[in-house]
Amino acid sequence: MSSMDKMWLSFYAMGFMVISMGLIYVSRHKLNNRFLKIVFAIIAYSLLTFSFFAMIYLVFNGPTGGSR
Repeated sequence: MSSMDKMWLSFYAMGFMVISMGLIYVSRHKLNNRFLKIVFAIIAYSLLTFSFFAMIYLVFNGPTGGSR
């Protein structure tokens, strides 16, 4: 994976974290429908899990070795 691809993956992961934070807030404080609460929470935690694994991959994969 190139350095540019890693940069985009990190941006996507950070964006998914922000989206999941908003979805969790909405599901806990703004929704009254139990089904929608569960759906929003499942989507939020799925995005958060993907973000976690993406960041773990990016941190432990290390640098790409410079520009060649």
